[in-house]
Amino acid sequence: MHLYLHIPFCRQACYYCDFHFSTALSGRSDMTAAICREIELRSNFLPDNRLETIYFGGGTPSLLEDADLGKIFETVHRYFVVAPGAEITLEANPDDLTPEKLTQLRRHGINRLSIGLQSFHEPHLNYLHRVHTAAEASRCVGLAQDAGFSNLTIDLIYAIPSDEADPHRIWRSDLEKAADLGVPHISAYCLTIEPKTVFGKWLSSKRIAPIDDEFAAGQFQILVDFLRQKGYEQYEISNFAQPGHYSRHNSSYWKQRPYLGIGPSAHSYDGSRTRLHAVSNNQQYIKALQANTLPLETEYLSDQDLVNEYLLTSLRTQWGSDLDRVSALSASGRAEVDRELPGLESSGWVRREGSFIYLTEAGKLMADRVAEILFWV
Repeated sequence: MHLYLHIPFCRQACYYCDFHFSTALSGRSDMTAAICREIELRSNFLPDNRLETIYFGGGTPSLLEDADLGKIFETVHRYFVVAPGAEITLEANPDDLTPEKLTQLRRHGINRLSIGLQSFHEPHLNYLHRVHTAAEASRCVGLAQDAGFSNLTIDLIYAIPSDEADPHRIWRSDLEKAADLGVPHISAYCLTIEPKTVFGKWLSSKRIAPIDDEFAAGQFQILVDFLRQKGYEQYEISNFAQPGHYSRHNSSYWKQRPYLGIGPSAHSYDGSRTRLHAVSNNQQYIKALQANTLPLETEYLSDQDLVNEYLLTSLRTQWGSDLDRVSALSASGRAEVDRELPGLESSGWVRREGSFIYLTEAGKLMADRVAEILFWV
């Protein structure tokens, strides 16, 4: 079983982010109490209470006070069995990772950090409205390594607009600096402009231009080629790892494993047909848990949902999509795939090996489009 905990606080809003969070940090203690209460009330969500992974996401989980983090772990250990060697990840911002903070995180059993660097280029950090500086981006990884964290991943963002004569120079520099840090895992995401973000509002008012697809594709190819040369395996379109350092928690999502999500806006999945998601409002969430009620909505997945979600997630991975599994989910869904597959193979976007289909290198640039074509509609 896998446990996700959503910590919905940030010091400030990044202009591209559409995750649920609040910059009002005064409610952290009440939120911690509500999260602990939800853990207690939902401890029997799945029959297996043995946790193979725990993931603190957000928001910015590194903003949690030491005492609040301790309360959450105490509650988790009271209601679940944490497997020996469990992967326990916490997302962190570089400016939070002081030697004292890192010692605290280690003491609670956190053994993997996901650090949101995004860029080493100061103007790009300012453009994204990040809190940390370029110097902090480089320094925090060394501090984490000195504190004993060897299982580290960093986040980078590409396709950030540039006025340079060589539009890819900064991205190449970011990748060089990332590789020099010696981290075993790198997640790299194309800048995406979502409607409800600051960038989304700027786009609608024409303050900024849309992301150029050709520019983004060029940066993606630079990313793939560079990290392959450095010994990283692209096991999911946006995720690259040295051997033995795949994210076990995120891989469980891509393989449709059951998981329990705790906190406002968090989702849960029973591994079959039921998904639940919590209210995306901190005050409503806290108020409900104080009244011993669960602020959850339930969604029952149809055969069509199951087929389409499986194709969407599995195609992005190196493990590909198993057509036999699609058949087991729905004969009609398999018939839809069989109709569209020859055209995708001819286009060079998909290759087939036995019962499995995989994205080609060209297909990785068109992953969402490929999935859309295969969807059962």
